[in-house]
Amino acid sequence: MSRLPRSTPEAQGLITAALDSFVAALDAGEPEIQTVMLLRHGQVVLEEAWAPYRLDDRHLLFSVSKSFTSTGIGLAIDAGLLSLDDQVISFFDADELPETVSDNLAAMKVRHLLTMTTGHSKDTVDALSRDRRMVKIFLGLEVEHEPGTVFAYNSGATYMLSAILQRLTGERLLDYLRPRLFEPLGATEATWQVSREGITVGGWGLSINTESLAAFGQLLLQHGEWQGKQLVPAEWFESATSKQVPNDTEENPDWKQGYGFQFWRGRHNTYRGDGAFGQFCLVFPDYDAALIITSSTTDMQAVLNTVWEHLLPALEGKEVPVVPRPERLRLVPPAGAAPTAGDGRTYRFAAANPAGLTSVRLDADGSGTFTFSDLGDGRTHEIRCAAGDWQEQAAPGTVDDAAPEAGERVLTSAYGDGDAFVATLRWVETPFVATLTCRVDGGTMTVDGKLNVSFGPTEFQLSSEPMSQD
Repeated sequence: MSRLPRSTPEAQGLITAALDSFVAALDAGEPEIQTVMLLRHGQVVLEEAWAPYRLDDRHLLFSVSKSFTSTGIGLAIDAGLLSLDDQVISFFDADELPETVSDNLAAMKVRHLLTMTTGHSKDTVDALSRDRRMVKIFLGLEVEHEPGTVFAYNSGATYMLSAILQRLTGERLLDYLRPRLFEPLGATEATWQVSREGITVGGWGLSINTESLAAFGQLLLQHGEWQGKQLVPAEWFESATSKQVPNDTEENPDWKQGYGFQFWRGRHNTYRGDGAFGQFCLVFPDYDAALIITSSTTDMQAVLNTVWEHLLPALEGKEVPVVPRPERLRLVPPAGAAPTAGDGRTYRFAAANPAGLTSVRLDADGSGTFTFSDLGDGRTHEIRCAAGDWQEQAAPGTVDDAAPEAGERVLTSAYGDGDAFVATLRWVETPFVATLTCRVDGGTMTVDGKLNVSFGPTEFQLSSEPMSQD
C-alpha cells in the first residue's frame, strides 16, 4: 500500500522525458539496478523496479543501517539518556573492560563512535566474532591513535552505539525505534539482525522496503517533522548530516567530502546513507529531493556518477539529451540449452564452504535440487532450479545474522552447458546472486560457484564426497 503521495514530474518542476533518460542510463550501465524511487517536494515522481525485484519487498541495506542507528542515538540524547561527550567505557561493566584501560580508550566518547574517529587504524568489525562477546572484544582492542584525530570507517563503532542504547533503554535498537520512527513512517516491515550476544548489530543488517527508505529520506528533508509531529529533533539531523570530520584519505570523490554522525557528505551539497553493493538514500537539500536506489555492484561510485550526469541536470532545470527508456525493466535469467537428464543421485559436500551448499541432486526431468545449511542452527533448506523463466520460492526462517531473513524470496532458473547443469539463484531481498555450474564425472560432482558480489572471494570450487552418494 502506498504511503507517500504521488505526482507527475511536471507538477513538481521536472520533465518526464528527463527522468526516462535517467532510467535508461541506469538500465544501460554496468551496475545492476534493482529498484529506484525519486521524491521531489514530498511527492513520488519516479518509481521503478527491475523484475523480478519489487518495490514493496524488504531489502537488506547494509551500512545505510548506520544512519538509522544515528537517529536512535539522537532520540536518546534528546531524551536526556546520554550526551555526545560521555565516555564510551562509562556504559559498560568492569568485567567487560580490559584489565588496563589505556588513555586512548578512556578518551573515546560517543561523538567519536558517531564520526568514525575512535582512534582505531581500521574497521574493527572483522575482529568481532558472532560467537563471542562483541562488546568485550571491541573494548579490548588496541586504540592506536588519540580519538578524534583519525577517520577510519568502523562498523564496530556503530555496533557499540547500538549496545550503549540497549544498556540505557533496556530495549534493542529496533524495538526502541519502532514506535518513535518506523511505525510513524509506516515502515512496519522493518527487521534488523541481532548479534549472538543479543544486540541489534546497528552498523548493518536493517531490512526495509524502498518506499520506507524513501520516507526516511523525506523525513530528513523535513528536518525530522512528519505529518505535523517532530519525530526527530531538527538540530540532530542538522548536525548528523553536516560535515563533522574530514575524510580526505578516502579514495573515491563522493567518499571524501566529509563525514557527519553516520552520514556521508557528497558532492553537489548532498548527503546520504549508503550501504555495500549499492544501496543509497541520497538527499539533495538544494532541490528538495531524495533518491533511493537498491542495486548490486562493486562500483558504487559508478552509480553516483550516473546520478550526477543524468539526474542532477534535470533537478537543476537544464536540458538533457532525451533517451527512450526500455518498455520493460527486467533482469532476464541466463539463457542456454535445456539441461540434460541427471542421474538422480544426491552428491554431498563438506558443510564448510563459501556457499553453505551441502548437497545437489540432478533429476531425470532436467531439474536440480540444491540443499543449503546456512541457517546457523544445523537446519537446511532446499531450492529447486529448472529451465525457463524465474521460478519463485521462499527461504525459511533463520537465527543467523548472515543468513536470509524468514520467508525471503528466492528466484531460480537453470540451463545446460554441454555436460554441465548451470543454476542461477537470486536472493531478491538482498543484492546476492549465485551461479552454480555442476558437472558429474566418475561418481564425483564438481561445482564451480560464482557470486556476483561478496565480502570475500566471488569464485570457488567444490568437489563432492564420493562415498556419500545415495
